[in-house]
Amino acid sequence: MRLSLLKRLDRWLAPAPDPRRIGWLKAAQFAHRGLHSPGVPENTPSAFAAAVAQGLGIECDVQITQDHQAVVFHDYDLDRLTNARGPIAQRSAADLHRVVLSGSTDTIPTLAQMLDQVAGRVPLLIEIKSHRGSPIAALCRAVDQALSNYTGPHAVMSFDPRICRWFAAQAPQTPRGLVMTEEHDSGLIGGLRRHLWLWIARPDFLAYDIRDLPSRFAAAQRQRGLPLATWTVRSSVLRERALAHADAPIAEEAGVAR
Repeated sequence: MRLSLLKRLDRWLAPAPDPRRIGWLKAAQFAHRGLHSPGVPENTPSAFAAAVAQGLGIECDVQITQDHQAVVFHDYDLDRLTNARGPIAQRSAADLHRVVLSGSTDTIPTLAQMLDQVAGRVPLLIEIKSHRGSPIAALCRAVDQALSNYTGPHAVMSFDPRICRWFAAQAPQTPRGLVMTEEHDSGLIGGLRRHLWLWIARPDFLAYDIRDLPSRFAAAQRQRGLPLATWTVRSSVLRERALAHADAPIAEEAGVAR
């Protein structure tokens, strides 16, 4: 009875999208943070150019700057990937554009610059990074503004269901996905929490942790019409798992099918 009720609530509170809205997702393989390699850092113009050259879709990460611009960078601070230090949110976009990523000549692009570079040639998945519990409106507005005139296939996604909900309400023309993992949260409470996040987010697709597949929750959502991307596919074994249980691999290293 409980499972039947949850299925009905899923259909009511998080209806499946029109297949024409997000069907392009099923035809793509995505390079995780661009097609990066030694000397080509993640989330850089060089990594994006390499992905485009291979005909791969691109998954990238977005943070907000001190001056409320969306920049393409995974971490909340600069320490791991550059010789600079400190949070992204305490720097302006212009300042960040002068920061060189270690082992390269690439600097940190704004989302708008990245969109100009890709220019619709391959599909994009834009993961919006947030701190749980922190305000998200300025971050969402910055991404939405960058996307306002972009016509290539693209979607936003986030672990934060509030971000998906914001786009559902404020920018419904932009497809949106909910990023999910069952790591450390696989019991009954975790299962109920996933349904709750689904209802809050109202996503058009899910992006699921490959380590959790096959998953009864993910399979049920896919069966009722939500496409399923999966991350991070890093080997041929994981690629086979992705092909068996998902629609779109987000891959790097040996997980990329050339």
